[in-house]
Amino acid sequence: MQKELVAANAATKIRIGGINQIGSEGYADALCDVADIPLLQDTYDDHAWTQWQVTYRDVVILDEENRKVAVYNLTEHSLSYPENYDELMALLLDIAGE
Repeated sequence: MQKELVAANAATKIRIGGINQIGSEGYADALCDVADIPLLQDTYDDHAWTQWQVTYRDVVILDEENRKVAVYNLTEHSLSYPENYDELMALLLDIAGE
């Protein structure tokens, strides 16, 4: 992803962006209204969801080379539980080497 398309915090190497599922284009405006992260639209040319075998509400974690290295599903692990939030944060920090 291009640098300007990913939410950035200079204090960390972690970068966050979203990819909207093909066929869910009508929800993009609503998602942008409630999220502070950039949102890209998957396309029939790219099929990112298919290539990464994404399930709804997956957090797909990529390495520095944009290779999928982990997946954390937010339906199975709601972030409303502090232990799940801590687990995801630890996973992100570990993969980022922080």
